[in-house]
Amino acid sequence: MEESPEIVLSAIYVYPVKSLKGISLEEARVEERGLQYDRRWMIVDDEGNFITQREHPRMATISVQVEAEGLRTSAAGMEDLLIPFKQDDSPQVSVRVWRSICRAWEADGRVNEWFSRFLQARCRLVYMPDDERREVNPDYAVNGNVVSFADGYPFKLIGEKTLDDLNGRLEEKLPLNRFRPNFLLSGSEAFSEDDWKRIRIGDTLFHVVKPCERCQITTIDQERGARAGHEPLKTLATYRAVDNKVLFGQYLIADKEGDRLRVGDSVEIIARKEPAG
Repeated sequence: MEESPEIVLSAIYVYPVKSLKGISLEEARVEERGLQYDRRWMIVDDEGNFITQREHPRMATISVQVEAEGLRTSAAGMEDLLIPFKQDDSPQVSVRVWRSICRAWEADGRVNEWFSRFLQARCRLVYMPDDERREVNPDYAVNGNVVSFADGYPFKLIGEKTLDDLNGRLEEKLPLNRFRPNFLLSGSEAFSEDDWKRIRIGDTLFHVVKPCERCQITTIDQERGARAGHEPLKTLATYRAVDNKVLFGQYLIADKEGDRLRVGDSVEIIARKEPAG
């Protein structure tokens, strides 16, 4: 085992509602599906298909806060909205996120009207109940793992120097929020996370299961909620493309749930991937 006390967890983020603004935290609880609250809510259309910034860039400008009674959302020109954690008699609906079909609870009409009005499109907010089991791709699962409404895996990691390397190639530097990670690490070399197989953050062991394929959301200005050209995908494609997929960051699966991670936790590299070939 390689001790790496110089590598530390420098930031933690959760995104309670898929594709809305994230929240920076000093500490967070590791759960089976990901960090507590992360992507447990999602916006869907009338057919139950998931909606993201790909279709509605304005989603990036909706702020979310976790309060004692539920989520509070806010957006320009809108009154704040409190979404209770528990809504009695919430109807159960079937929703789709990529290839997964999931059961979810639908929010009440007041909540759905708020999002429909801001996005100027009919939509609904749904919540993944605790007993729903959306499985991770079995090709990468460690032990029958499940995930929230995240694209495919419970956790996403990026190294600070990895982002620095990209920004050194761009005419205009891009902020971290274009990439929406859960974990940011300091002290590791650029793209060194590509070679990791297992790491420990604080007391939690994580399996580094696959690189993250980046999409058009990285080209959306998260402050304005508007498309902002072809970067960073244009530049990343020149040196981070594999099989026509642009790779940036890594997906993780936790070995257990229940631990709390804190900014400043040390990171150990437990095992590295075998060299290709």
